[in-house]
Amino acid sequence: MRRGRPGAPPRGTAERTLTSVGTGGDTRRPDDLGAERDGAARPAPESGRQEASRLWHITLSVSGAEAPLKEVRRALEQLAHDHPFLLTSRYANDHAEIRYWEEARDLHDAAAVALRLWGEHRSTAKLPPWEIVGLEVIDRETYHQRIAEGYGPPPASPVGVHPF
Repeated sequence: MRRGRPGAPPRGTAERTLTSVGTGGDTRRPDDLGAERDGAARPAPESGRQEASRLWHITLSVSGAEAPLKEVRRALEQLAHDHPFLLTSRYANDHAEIRYWEEARDLHDAAAVALRLWGEHRSTAKLPPWEIVGLEVIDRETYHQRIAEGYGPPPASPVGVHPF
């Protein structure tokens, strides 16, 4: 049984599964695992096909009802502690921007992980109940090209949590 929203899967995702990079974990679909439990032959692993991971620069923008600045700062500092690859966060009392590097196989995986970041850490870091209003995912080469040409945000410096 396929889990998720009813209807056709999003384009290009019918055979996709998200896995942590470099774990060498089992990437078979749940349907494949069910067949194995029923005694059916296990499909042969794809020979020598290892997708290389890449670095992706993520900019996640969130916004919502006003919250006390001290609480927003403390929550973003906790998020930086929980997610050590966080480069910088800028915040105001009703919005924030989080920038960091993510390692993933492709853009789709990097975006999926980035979109889960806020929700998964909302309770542990006591983040404001804001919604994601923007997401930019660019590869490392594009990021450095933009910086070299004077476009895009300046490099994440100083690193840390700062007000806008």
